[in-house]
Amino acid sequence: MLIDFQTERTNPESEYYVGDIQETLSKVKYLIEYCRARNYKIIWTKHRENDSIEEFGPESQLIPELQPDENDTVMIKNKISPFYNTSLDQELDWIKHVIVCWILTNLCVRSFIQDAYDREFSITVIKDCCVAHTPEIQEFTFFDLAQTRDEIDFTNFKEFTE
Repeated sequence: MLIDFQTERTNPESEYYVGDIQETLSKVKYLIEYCRARNYKIIWTKHRENDSIEEFGPESQLIPELQPDENDTVMIKNKISPFYNTSLDQELDWIKHVIVCWILTNLCVRSFIQDAYDREFSITVIKDCCVAHTPEIQEFTFFDLAQTRDEIDFTNFKEFTE
């Protein structure tokens, strides 16, 4: 699951800017290649809250370094949870294990993890392929989720790909 890797998060002029995430993007790009080589299903979401950004406007586009291919699924979500009012349940119908990375850890990541957990998915979170506004928010979110859902695998990019 690649959630909300949109240009609005990397544009310093945007109110949704999360800072320089080039190191994270390099890891995510490699992670995508790693998963494609193993025939994993790749699902992207683009967030559009109540028409706050144009569906096809420049801020809604996926980050240029990260692009879906013809076998990937791209879906628009209108709320924090990618499950809310989307076809995600159907897309994941035959899948038992999800691997997670995206922007914003404390909102969309947390929401997806909680909803996937309640649907009894096995979950792996690639921590250093996720982004929050501050390292403190990121670490607290992972800590809090791990304290209440010990079945979730929280790992780092290097550990996952080796």
